[in-house]
Amino acid sequence: MGVVDIDTVLGYQDASAAGTGMVLTSTGEVLTNNHVVDGATSIKVTVVSTGASYTAKVVGTDPTQDVAVLQLQGAAGLKTVKTSSATVGTSEQVVGVGNAGGAGGTPSASTGQVTTTNATITASDEDGSSAETLHGLIQINADIQAGDSGGPLYDAAGRVIGIDTAVQVTTVESTTKGYAIPIGSALRIAAQIESGTTSSTVHQGYPAFLGISLSSDPTYSTTGAIVEQVLTNTGAAHVGLSAGDVITAIGAHQVTDPTSLQSILATYRPGQHVKITWTDQEGQSQSATVVLSAGPAN
Repeated sequence: MGVVDIDTVLGYQDASAAGTGMVLTSTGEVLTNNHVVDGATSIKVTVVSTGASYTAKVVGTDPTQDVAVLQLQGAAGLKTVKTSSATVGTSEQVVGVGNAGGAGGTPSASTGQVTTTNATITASDEDGSSAETLHGLIQINADIQAGDSGGPLYDAAGRVIGIDTAVQVTTVESTTKGYAIPIGSALRIAAQIESGTTSSTVHQGYPAFLGISLSSDPTYSTTGAIVEQVLTNTGAAHVGLSAGDVITAIGAHQVTDPTSLQSILATYRPGQHVKITWTDQEGQSQSATVVLSAGPAN
């Protein structure tokens, strides 16, 4: 009860992804991992027990803790998961449930035991990108798989004690280690998101979006953020930014590199007007006011 499949379209990356989530409220609030929806331009959620599908919007995220909260549009009367507030101990029997491989339908189930209750890992995508360090995780010897992320880790009584989050496969030892965020930690972050509070780690809704991708070529020594691509029908495109231009300021803030640009943009909201200053490929300084749009989930 209360398990959902999550399918996302990553429109700016010409890709799609899949994961799992848990229904927290009868009106369609869903808890999942941030990496399940990261980069999504559209999200479809299917309630496993009924087959009903909904469009979902991001309520908020905490990328540093890999937690996200979604809201299903027009949902009512949904069954919710039952969570446990008990302390998790080693050797407890557990079952990890999820949308393994993004196949949909009946959820997969992997059984095992808790081996550690305070694990730290550095997790990344399958291609080794988007690395993140997570602390205080439940480590299990169950075979968690890609697509299970965001799904429930149940105790022997069928109560949720964690969110399936990551897996480590050791080829030499032929062992699999699964990792889950303790449900109490995830629910505390969800409560902060629900309150509408923003912090240095908790983001509300969708981020402000300029409409560009940035070059990460380490051979460039230019101060500023080098534009690699300008996406059509975005604020950047409307003011004439082009690939190869170097953004040097946003509003009154100097842009020194791609990281500083992203940090500055994080202080703005979609719909705001902001002055962008850049150096074009002829070396001329340009500036224009851009209307920031709502970007993909982050």
